[in-house]
Amino acid sequence: MLNWLLLFIPVAIGVEIFAPERYLLVFATSALAILPLAAWMGQATEQLAERMGEGVGGLLNATFGNATELIIALVALQAGLHDVVKASIAGSIVGNILLVLGAAMLAGGLRHPEQHFNPAGARSQATMLTLAAIALILPAAFQVATGATAESLGRLSVSISLVLLVVYLLSLAFALITHPALFAGSHAAEQATAKPPIGRAAMMLGAATVGVAWMSEIMVGAIEPTAHELGLSNVFVGVFVVAILGNAAEHATAVTAAMKDRMDLALSIAIGSSVQIALFVAPVLVLASLALGPAPMDLAFPAGLVLTVLLAVLITGQVAGDGRSDWLKGVQLLAVYLVLALTFFFLPGVTSH
Repeated sequence: MLNWLLLFIPVAIGVEIFAPERYLLVFATSALAILPLAAWMGQATEQLAERMGEGVGGLLNATFGNATELIIALVALQAGLHDVVKASIAGSIVGNILLVLGAAMLAGGLRHPEQHFNPAGARSQATMLTLAAIALILPAAFQVATGATAESLGRLSVSISLVLLVVYLLSLAFALITHPALFAGSHAAEQATAKPPIGRAAMMLGAATVGVAWMSEIMVGAIEPTAHELGLSNVFVGVFVVAILGNAAEHATAVTAAMKDRMDLALSIAIGSSVQIALFVAPVLVLASLALGPAPMDLAFPAGLVLTVLLAVLITGQVAGDGRSDWLKGVQLLAVYLVLALTFFFLPGVTSH
């Protein structure tokens, strides 16, 4: 249904080449081009989930969806834009667990009175998010309490990054090898029916990911000047606007899965993507910054961003802990996201150290 929007891919490329100063037009055409590609990613992920289970399907979607954000962040690191990278990391974590999960619960709840998912798997993912919040709080607290030098803060950040990477790899082993039943999902028993070819789904997912990465690079390059023309602050743009657009693929897939009563897959995508950002993407960026850019990046996030992530993790743990969801829970998550967005919109100084 959205395939006709693929026409905006060559249009966006053409505008970027021949009229790069038309920022609003570049942004609009590239954003429209992402929509059908996100739908392709959703279809491919669903097919892979039917073959390999909800947990693997959600992991694949989170990984391919976060590839774009990782590429953009690496480009920003080379330019020394550490504040932009940190804002995008925090915005992605918050956007996935509040906006994406909230929209999925709302959309699924409007079609089904009550939906159920595996509470043990959800609590495991929520605990990983809490670990991520602790890892972001401690470097910032260390910096404030001790007045740490950039060198000592850098050593602490690298050490914490290595711990987070090990924990993330162990969490994959837990979810995929030792305890896959916790993440199998309520549709695992239905997978004996006709299964789509895995090769075609993988090719579709790969092609859509390349397209999303390309269009996202064009879009992100235009969104900041466009937002400035509209009077929005850099902080608001980095934490909310870029995060929403960067999560387009996860958003579409999670909402579609929830509407089909596949809440295990929706949670695996939304929460799993935030876990991957916090425990894999952020540490990789810290380590990559040792070789890229003018100076290494640390994990001492501004106080406002740390508080935002912590509040989002707390409400998500409350909502996802009982194994059931309905439209009201979706509204609650979306309300928290809206309150945070309004705070950043009216009080841009909340991100200062």
